[in-house]
This record gives sequence, structure tokens and C-alpha cells, in this order.
Amino acid sequence: MDRSVYDSMRAIEHQHWWFRARRKILADQLSRLKLPANASILEVGCGPGGNLAMLSRFGKVVAIEPDAESRRYAAESTGVTVLDGGLPDGLPTFDKPFDLIAALDVIEHLDQDAASLVALRKLLAPGGVLFTTVPAHPWLWSRHDELHHHKRRYRREAYVALLKSAGFDVQRVTFFNAVLFPMIALARAVKLGERSGRADDSLPSKPVNAILEGAFGSEAFMLRHVNLPFGVSILAVARPRADAAPAL
Repeated sequence: MDRSVYDSMRAIEHQHWWFRARRKILADQLSRLKLPANASILEVGCGPGGNLAMLSRFGKVVAIEPDAESRRYAAESTGVTVLDGGLPDGLPTFDKPFDLIAALDVIEHLDQDAASLVALRKLLAPGGVLFTTVPAHPWLWSRHDELHHHKRRYRREAYVALLKSAGFDVQRVTFFNAVLFPMIALARAVKLGERSGRADDSLPSKPVNAILEGAFGSEAFMLRHVNLPFGVSILAVARPRADAAPAL
């Protein structure tokens, strides 16, 4: 990502409606996975560490982050061990496999997404969970994706096929960020952020921020009961296939 994006994330990820509502949704989904007590958890691409406290509610967390400044900040602000490393071939060596690996808006940044998913599968314990989110719909491509150094946005069927080809059984896949999807799609279509000169992830006023957080966050309840048929992002829960290569 651009240096400015890392800096912006560090400044706003505990206040901005998108980050706050997404953490609410992801925490609610994680609470339903029946992870082992004190599960071993790896977050890959943790950035400045905004998800680490949330993930730590479910077990013992270690993280990987290739950006040195973000890595230092995440470790100092959360107390979580954050290691240097990258996918697919630059991962650290671990003593034991993980019960949960979270890759939250990470896979779309990688040149080798298939090989990276295989590498993550090999770090999972038998029955472990890969918990991922990626941006949806190639037609939503915008300046936002360019600034974040995305390589692609995914179609639902293509992402499921990618996970299966990497040796995973896909247990759940759903769109999310659906309530605000029409507004976001329209803004991307007319290039509203580019016209205004205002970044689409900048922090709005407090009242607007609260309204947007409530709207997006309401999907936590919806996702307990249904898979959403559209949305800005895709969430997938997958486990290694029994016939796939074993964990480390």
C-alpha cells in the first residue's frame, strides 16, 4: 500500500465507521466457529494492528506484517508479537500449527494468491480455520483499489474456486457490506472521491460516522441467519481438506 494509506489506517482504524463495524461483524462470526479454548491464532498482514485486540478475545495471537513501521506500531500498541514476513515464500518458521489464520483484506494484495493460500493451509492444524475477507466485484475497481495496491477484486465463484484449488473445503462464503452497497457502488461509478479530492476512507463527521457504523454494523445480526446475496466484500470460512498436504 502507499505509505499514506498505512499512515491513514493507523490514525483512523479505531474511530472510522468501516473499521469499527467490520470488527463487530468479524468478531460475531468468529464467536460462532467453536474454536478451541485459548486457540492459537495467526493474523497475516495485520497492518497497524487494528484487529489484534479483537482477535485476542479468541486466543493467543501472533501476527505477520511486511511493513516495518506498521509492524513496530502494532507490536508496541497491542503487546502482540508481530513478525516480519510475506506470502507466499517469506513466512517465518513456527513451532506448531494454528487453530485459526485470519487474512483480512490481504489476499487481494498478493501477486501469487493461489500459492499464498497453499502456504497458509500448511500452517493450519487439522480442522483449523482459514478466515478471510476480500473485496468483491471487479467492476467496482476504483482509485481506492489503486491506492491500496490491490491486484484484483474477486467474483464470488472465482474466490470459492481459488480456495478449493488451494486444498480447502469452503464451509461458508457470503457477501457483506450490503446495506451500504448501493451508495458505495454509486460513489465508485461516478468517481465521487476523485471528483471531490476527498479519500473515500477519510473520517466523516461524528453524526455521519455513527450512522454509517450503525448501518454497516447491523449486518452482524443478519449474517447469523443468512448469506447475503451482494455486498462490497466477501467473507469466507474454510478448512483444510483431509486429503491435502499436512500441516507443519
